[in-house]
Amino acid sequence: MTVRRVVTGTDKAGKSVFVSDGAVPHSHDFETMPGQAQIRVWFTPGVPSTVPPESEPTDNHGPVIPGPGGASFVIVSYAPESVVMSPDFDPSAANQEVAAYAPDLAKVFEPDGMHRTRSVDYGVVLEGEVWLELDDGAQVRLTTGDTVVQVAARHAWRNKTQAPATVAFVLTGVDA
Repeated sequence: MTVRRVVTGTDKAGKSVFVSDGAVPHSHDFETMPGQAQIRVWFTPGVPSTVPPESEPTDNHGPVIPGPGGASFVIVSYAPESVVMSPDFDPSAANQEVAAYAPDLAKVFEPDGMHRTRSVDYGVVLEGEVWLELDDGAQVRLTTGDTVVQVAARHAWRNKTQAPATVAFVLTGVDA
């Protein structure tokens, strides 16, 4: 998926301006999990500023989870569970790829996909359907247009369909 990103700011005279307009420069389609992808739209590691950064704030190999007060805007396509249940699936290779392209997330992922991040996450399903699973196995089905506010709870995302599901997230970093 190609995503256009338009960034605005303010020039020295106080006039609003377009800082950039083009394809998001950092995205990754996971080779080990066909249908799995991440698009790094924007990353603010800590408290935001009204001054746009001097260099590209996203990095395909850097953190996804921001520090306290920061924000991360990422679009994720979830591969169908059939991909990871396939006899051809190589979990070791998949773990290495996740570690290369989302190292901070790789550190918190458990073998079954459960994880907890130090963030409050806002998500909206852009396409398809995905299931949000919590600690006790409770699940809720989310479809196109549904939203979720994930307040640092341990969870996993499950795609029980045969097609990728795409969710846009804004993660906000927390202290505790």
